[in-house]
Amino acid sequence: MAIASAKPAIINPVYGSYFADPFVWKHNDAYYAIGTGIAEATGRIVGKVFPILRSTDLVNWEFASSALLHPDPQFGTHFWAPAVAYAEGKFYLYYSVGHEDKNHQLRVATSDTPLGPYLDSAKSLLDLADCPFAIDPHPFQDYDGNWYLFYARDFLDVSPRVRAGTGLAVMKMKTMTSLAGKETVILRARSDWQRFQALRQMYGRIWDWHTLEGPCVYKHDGRYYCFYSGGRWETENYGVDYGIANQALGPYSDEGNESGPRVLRTISGCVLGPGHNSIILAPDGKTEYLVYHAWEQEMSNRQMCLAQLVWTNNGPRAFTR
Repeated sequence: MAIASAKPAIINPVYGSYFADPFVWKHNDAYYAIGTGIAEATGRIVGKVFPILRSTDLVNWEFASSALLHPDPQFGTHFWAPAVAYAEGKFYLYYSVGHEDKNHQLRVATSDTPLGPYLDSAKSLLDLADCPFAIDPHPFQDYDGNWYLFYARDFLDVSPRVRAGTGLAVMKMKTMTSLAGKETVILRARSDWQRFQALRQMYGRIWDWHTLEGPCVYKHDGRYYCFYSGGRWETENYGVDYGIANQALGPYSDEGNESGPRVLRTISGCVLGPGHNSIILAPDGKTEYLVYHAWEQEMSNRQMCLAQLVWTNNGPRAFTR
């Protein structure tokens, strides 16, 4: 099953059913996508967790499998934002599980094949006492072979430079199923467009809550770009921005985004509330695509879409159709 060597002809959405937080990877001669389905988002799982799609051209996708053997129900009912890494001859599925918008933990499961089934490794990746809410794990391998796990977690401190809410952090990976070393904070919310909700009740207080989530790290011309989604995912104000660093652990800067997300945002009649992206090469082996979810016009389904990623003098931009 060889993949054609041409740019895909995109008509969004590329998959019509509910498919949020898409993570796409290529293995051998096929593309795979894993995401948050409607059952995972609403806590109504029956059987295995997380839909997996398969494609040969990035445009035509078909359901191929459900990935994860259901872990212990005590972990929670809501499963979000899976991502897959391939290393040491195995596939590693990173995901979060919890009870709606609280007590989410990061976990990892393994499989011998991209379609699964994936079996949970029986341990949380982060200490729940130190981090009671973590979501959106993103494994990243640097050119020197080292692996890092980026993720989103809550921060409650406030200063003139940062706001309370969900932000981004990273830890180096000791093995594919364990983390090592000190957590490094990558990016914190600092702008009005990143507000999730004013007067939000969280952690026993009322907050002006802001959100950065869905980290996706990509190296371009020797620099590290941490793409992320900011704002409130249920609204048209959600969008994709980025921070830049000279090494994987940072420091990262997203200066210049004060007026809104620069990579991808709502365009009337074209795209609505886009966010939570991954990045993949097209079948031609050189054209880069941002894979993301966006709302249909009725805002009842989040669907998988593609946009070409272009590196401009002002930074990365995604061009929708």
